[in-house]
Amino acid sequence: MSLASLILGLPELEVERVDRNDAIAVYAKPRQRPCCLHCQHPRIRIKATYQRTLKHTRQGNQLMTLYLRTPKYHCPRCGRYFRHRFKGIRPRFRASEAFRLEVFESHDGGVTQAKIRPTHRISEATTERWYQGQCRQRLSEMSNRPCPKVLGLDEHFFTRKRGYATTLVDLRRNKVFDVRLGRSEASLDGYLRQLPGKDNVRLIVMDLSETYRNIARQYFPRATIVADRFHVVRLVNQHFLKAWQAVHPEGRKNRGLLSLMRRHEWRLRPEQRENLQRYLADYPGLAALYEAKQRLNCLLLLKNLRKREARQKLTELLELIEQLRQSPLRRLARTLKAWLEPIVMMWRTSKSNGPTEGFHTKMEMMTRRAYGFRNFENYRLRVLTHCGWDGIINRV
Repeated sequence: MSLASLILGLPELEVERVDRNDAIAVYAKPRQRPCCLHCQHPRIRIKATYQRTLKHTRQGNQLMTLYLRTPKYHCPRCGRYFRHRFKGIRPRFRASEAFRLEVFESHDGGVTQAKIRPTHRISEATTERWYQGQCRQRLSEMSNRPCPKVLGLDEHFFTRKRGYATTLVDLRRNKVFDVRLGRSEASLDGYLRQLPGKDNVRLIVMDLSETYRNIARQYFPRATIVADRFHVVRLVNQHFLKAWQAVHPEGRKNRGLLSLMRRHEWRLRPEQRENLQRYLADYPGLAALYEAKQRLNCLLLLKNLRKREARQKLTELLELIEQLRQSPLRRLARTLKAWLEPIVMMWRTSKSNGPTEGFHTKMEMMTRRAYGFRNFENYRLRVLTHCGWDGIINRV
């Protein structure tokens, strides 16, 4: 085996000569005859020979072109004809798979089609066609994936005309499992009914959405629902700020006080804690609500507890919810009571919808980069290509 064929990445070729001018021209032929593709007969004869010209890769700033002497074979046993097939080169293609992947990864990395045209000597339309082809190929490879055991469920905005879309994320691998248009049970019914492997899902992390909870109970009966810790803590802070607005509207408008009220107590510096206590001393009722909020947040931020520890904390949580029912935060108490089981399950695991929110930010950047999407299938294809895998296709 020649070293030149190893450098090319095509070990089945025998390099005859190499010409270097403005570009690199490599003349090669097959190293040996294959067996018959139809009957596996080892002895075949060459009927004719023709030349294939295709782009392969780039070395430095020079484009490499392969001129392959391609035999056409005839099998004496079955009497059938076939052409020689090269590993890494698809039939009737004018570029090798390595070159197509190089163009795909360059364009995927941010190189524009206009800049790829002079360096790789292909048109913008060819770049777009190859890019879409690689995305569809990867999507077809991902189509038979089983449902993940830990699933993140959340919504994000698509367009004003089409509304919202639902994101399903594999929280164990931190990859987008799928994206579907709509966020209601009626819009997702057809997809969820035909979704294979729904019984594999053991954990579903979501925000405090009653619609998604009904969907999880109906279509994923064996899964345990876990409330997202960030959304629960944010809900507590929102209700507290509304109660503060009712007690002292002028203090609510003070940005310095607002910053101190939003933070966790253990993150305040000593001088900040003194300033806050000085303000709360004038409003005893607000001070009691602030103390209850801090205790509640301390409970909600717990994770990876054992069953015995979770039972002990549950008693404390129920007592705190009962206190909130007798305060201006009674609506918050009702919400926590309705979502008590998913909130308690937060203590048993460390999973959250943080990766899902991160993917939503990435989807928004993709939409801005494309100046918006009209076709949802094109949007879904792009999302699964960028967020559903690592961005590198390993295929011969």
